[in-house]
Amino acid sequence: MNARAEIHWAGSPRDRRALEGRADWSRLEGLEGLWPELERLHGPRVALEAPHGRHPETLRYGELRQAIDRAAAAFADLGVGPGDVVALFAENGPRWLVADQGLMRAGAADAVRGSAAPAEELGYILEDSGAVGAVLESAALLERLALDGPALRRLRFIVLLEGEAPAVPLPLPCLTWDDLLKRGAASPLPPVPTGGPGRLATLLYTSGTTGQPKGVPLSHANLLHQLGTLGVAVSPSPGDHVLSVLPIWHAYERTAEYFLLSCGCRQTYTTLKQLRSDLQKVRPQYLISVPRLWEALLSGFEDALAAMPASRQRLLRRALAVSRAFHRRRRTALDLTLKPVGAADRLLAAGGALLLLPLHGAAGALLWPKVRGQLVGGRLRTAISGGGALAIHVDGFFEAVGIELLVGYGLTETSPVLACRRPWSNRRGSAGQPLPDTALKVVDPATRTPLPVGERGLVLARGPQVMGGYHNKPEATAKVLDGEGWFDTGDLGLLLADGTLVLTGRAKDTIVLSSGENIEPGPLEEALVASPLVEQVMLVGQDRKQLGALVVPKAEVLQAFAAEANLPCPEPGAGADPALLRALCRECNRLLAARPGSRADERLGGVALVEPFSIDNGLLTQTLKQRRDRIAERDRAAIAALYGESGSHG
Repeated sequence: MNARAEIHWAGSPRDRRALEGRADWSRLEGLEGLWPELERLHGPRVALEAPHGRHPETLRYGELRQAIDRAAAAFADLGVGPGDVVALFAENGPRWLVADQGLMRAGAADAVRGSAAPAEELGYILEDSGAVGAVLESAALLERLALDGPALRRLRFIVLLEGEAPAVPLPLPCLTWDDLLKRGAASPLPPVPTGGPGRLATLLYTSGTTGQPKGVPLSHANLLHQLGTLGVAVSPSPGDHVLSVLPIWHAYERTAEYFLLSCGCRQTYTTLKQLRSDLQKVRPQYLISVPRLWEALLSGFEDALAAMPASRQRLLRRALAVSRAFHRRRRTALDLTLKPVGAADRLLAAGGALLLLPLHGAAGALLWPKVRGQLVGGRLRTAISGGGALAIHVDGFFEAVGIELLVGYGLTETSPVLACRRPWSNRRGSAGQPLPDTALKVVDPATRTPLPVGERGLVLARGPQVMGGYHNKPEATAKVLDGEGWFDTGDLGLLLADGTLVLTGRAKDTIVLSSGENIEPGPLEEALVASPLVEQVMLVGQDRKQLGALVVPKAEVLQAFAAEANLPCPEPGAGADPALLRALCRECNRLLAARPGSRADERLGGVALVEPFSIDNGLLTQTLKQRRDRIAERDRAAIAALYGESGSHG
């Protein structure tokens, strides 16, 4: 490790041992070459199952390969070929994966998004990607898109994954899923794509500050790197059960799914509604999700605990406190903290852990297996959290009850994983060490000068998983990729001496909720400032369940608003009445809901009234841009109160 915070990670000896004996997928020319290999290795094993919905489905690895080939043949017969892009707007299920890989086998790429996205956004993606066809969830989505104009004229076909074609004739072929597979069975399989792994595999669209999403082109090489390196974190065995709940078009879920299937796992698709029951039915060995899920599981445990008799509550709370304390001391003894620990302190911590071991061991034998069984089915080996920072208290709970919770870090633009915690180096509160062949460095945000180890700055990344640039957006590309291939993550952080990355905030304005959803605050703040009640506003919510708003009100208008609603008028220097804050929040949400293309996650969970932001108090730049980090620091107590926290979030 250099004195400056820059690391080129080839993989530690433990990394290399973890990858020994695993298939080398880097030799493939593209992802389409994966499925014949998996059929040979795991043909009779179940690959995918979708027990819910109108059409429960199960596909073995051999059947999956056959379905992919039929889809590829059908797409080729419909005129799809190398270099083409086809839109894929649908939700989780085996048919999504078959369509995705059928397009790649035909030499094409897909532009993906969920079917619940606003119609305006999906229409923009159709135009921007230059899609020649569209694979849609159902006729209902087709009707909602109301395709017309240039987008419809360019499309050669539409495929519906669910249901029947619309009764109204369309000026282009509209096939059901059964139609597609029948067509494929009667058509020749196209030649294996050429051009090597550098060719385009998919276009994923991520939010932009202008409101228009940016297309992130990922190559086969980008994705194959993930398949070849994620084994440093998890070591699945053929037949292991995986439960899939995240949107399949999200980079995190998608890459994890490719990886777990490449290991011969059995993947079951579920929904948030069915998740709790499926955790008990499937009893997965692996579960990959965002912080919001782990928060919900902890909340469920707390609710169950509150309903127990007082004596049982005391027993479990004391046992939990003992196990948390044991693991804290153990991590200190093993030098797995975020700050350097001296030899004497490590020795002291080891002694403390030994003293707690009998009580922790008893809880681990008698209590925690039952808790794990009730929470996640009892067989969960490794849980992986990504898409945002995981709160320390949530992290520590799962550690205490014996669930290995690892955290990964990355972005859509990086396929997505840049770094992850290892089972043997699981530093709570960190993003882990880089994946093999990945370079990270921390620089001064203003000068881009590399900073020393342990000093906070802007995190840059370079590696085989990093995109080559945004689709049709050279100016946006130039802002995030320099001439040497370093990608600006927009995150602030620091590197420890062993290469561990610790994230400390965001340099970009993007807010990532604990659900993993990205929210661009600018357009929402513009909508709110249009209200006569609001003088200034800044949205918050990084790593929280919902957005919140720091509002500088127009005092006289707010007083009139309060009087009209028969609510106490706010007095200067006094805390606002909770009923008034709720009324103001409802008014703000009414404005947000009225925005074209409004999304459900763009609603406020609460508002707080704060003092103005100005150049004089250092909260605005000379060009009147908000210094978001400084505002958050000044108003940290108000933010904590918004989310029912006693102090700053973290």
